[in-house]
Amino acid sequence: MNTVQTRYGEIPVAGCLEWHDTGELKSCAPAGPALLATSLGPLPVQHSTDDLRRRTVQALYFHEDGTIKHLPLETPTEVVTPAGPVLAELVTFHKSGALARVFPLNGKLSGYWTQEDEGRLAGPVTLATPLGPVNARLICACFSPSGVLRSLTLWPGETLDVATPAGRLAVRIGISFRADGSIESVEPARPQSVETPVGRVLAFDLDACGIHGDVNSLAIAADGGVSRVATSQTELVAVGPDGQEQRFAPASRESLCGDSDREPVPLWLDFTPEHVAVRAAPDAEPVLLARAGHSFRTTPHLKLFANPFGKMSCSA
Repeated sequence: MNTVQTRYGEIPVAGCLEWHDTGELKSCAPAGPALLATSLGPLPVQHSTDDLRRRTVQALYFHEDGTIKHLPLETPTEVVTPAGPVLAELVTFHKSGALARVFPLNGKLSGYWTQEDEGRLAGPVTLATPLGPVNARLICACFSPSGVLRSLTLWPGETLDVATPAGRLAVRIGISFRADGSIESVEPARPQSVETPVGRVLAFDLDACGIHGDVNSLAIAADGGVSRVATSQTELVAVGPDGQEQRFAPASRESLCGDSDREPVPLWLDFTPEHVAVRAAPDAEPVLLARAGHSFRTTPHLKLFANPFGKMSCSA
């Protein structure tokens, strides 16, 4: 069995090694037990597989300077984070060696092991947060190099009741914080009315992907006002200096359900002191409306909600 020497200890390896242009090790696949001396204490690298959750050995990854970046663990191991202890199966690090992310679970989803199977292993984690103690099932918690909690990513189906500057909201997927502990963004769990610079908006992103909670559809500015919101049930009406009216409404698309069902496409509104930016999609080119000289109001978007209590043929 071959071995590779790292600043954290010797690692038995199998297969090819990857190297950075700097000459430092980029990645390797452990082939035997190894206990690495990290900033979090000694951690056991994953080196074995099973027939369901871990069908392959995940690689270790290193930064360009040789510091460890991505460390799958052989067994659930208690990691002491700045927000409290977490029983983890995967941790990642900043170049400084400080903890970047901690993942309580690290199973590989497949036809043999589903999200529901993994979810049955997801127990609640208690962390100290700017909101106070939070007890929830988590995909991961993210920390800055200085140890400040930057975001929580919630397990699918998990929600938190959060007091935000925009009101008390049910939150899914994630919540992110600024360095001072103030809320930077949240992902609303259902359409919820929030006050914005253009009026009341039902905030909800149908397309929120749930990969992480670092950036969410409802963003809060440093002064506590709403700086970004996605909506599928609100239209924006802008009246220019010449009295001309522009109306912006969520678009629609054919639903994956088929059977001629259609569903709304979230409309995105961004607010700065100078402009209201209207986008048909998160990465679409915005229509910029100067706040000076325009008046704004919002109205319900009811085109696709003539039967608001009905369900599409494949909806939950």
